[in-house]
Amino acid sequence: MKKIGILFGKENTFPQAFIDRVNEKKVKGIVAEAVSIDMVEQAKPTDYAVIIDRISQDVPFYRAYLKNAAISGTAVINNPFWWSADEKFFNNALAEKVGVPVPKTFILPTSHRPPDTDENSFRNMKFPFAWEHMFDTIGFPAYMKPHDGGGWKSVYRVENPEDLWKKHAETENLVMMLQEEINFTEYFRCYVLDTDNVHIMQYEPRNPHHLRYVIDGPPVKQEILDLVKNYCIRLNKALGYDFNTVEFAIRDGIPYAIDFCNPAPDADIHSVGQENFDWIVENAANMAINKAKQYKKDKMNLTWGTFVKDQITGKKTVFK
Repeated sequence: MKKIGILFGKENTFPQAFIDRVNEKKVKGIVAEAVSIDMVEQAKPTDYAVIIDRISQDVPFYRAYLKNAAISGTAVINNPFWWSADEKFFNNALAEKVGVPVPKTFILPTSHRPPDTDENSFRNMKFPFAWEHMFDTIGFPAYMKPHDGGGWKSVYRVENPEDLWKKHAETENLVMMLQEEINFTEYFRCYVLDTDNVHIMQYEPRNPHHLRYVIDGPPVKQEILDLVKNYCIRLNKALGYDFNTVEFAIRDGIPYAIDFCNPAPDADIHSVGQENFDWIVENAANMAINKAKQYKKDKMNLTWGTFVKDQITGKKTVFK
């Protein structure tokens, strides 16, 4: 019997719906359940062929458990090694390399010195920093956000340099990005499963959280939807994420990738709505079942993106 597990925290609607949908399909030799952990011993395999991770970003113990499970053969979704190494500033750089438009972005030094450092720790940093060049390139208003954050935490809209200094001081030891504001006409949030299965949702990030997913929105040109889908696939194949959301802001007909490192994305029925919820439950169940069927005992069953694989093969993946 191949077991599919889901590891989750506070969320209530998606995990059980996912478990129920996998089991309703009655695939011979495959069963789904909530992951149960009573002991973690190094290099010992788990009982699971597949685990969908919804919580390890908040619980370091779970991330350690998943890495141990992965090295022992479990297909962990998403790859816990890559997730641990990934962050948003790097993602922006990678997006440019694979031909996906992103806002102009700079990384900023922390406003406070990190613990156990002094002025000598920064001898390689040039003073004054090239603030004026960054401001001229980005323009104002702009957005300042953590380079490795998520969940819209510690995101600031800054109106001018003085406003930036004031808000930057509040961030203390967070490494922040300064990013160009994209004044958009349309905005999309897209589920991407198995790197290339795309579900595009109209989205309004300026609304309260429970009203951001747009129901019966205005029609969108097909060429924009085609570009959004193409860019979703490029990004997720490069990153190697099997379960992700990608957000695009459309300016002058061009989709700009705004946020595309969400390996445990919102899947709650009360925020995403019934139609989107049904899509993610059904397609996540199908993906997990396929991963379980493809599972090979004592082998590495993780997904690795083209960025990593290209470093090993020495070849560069070309995206059409």
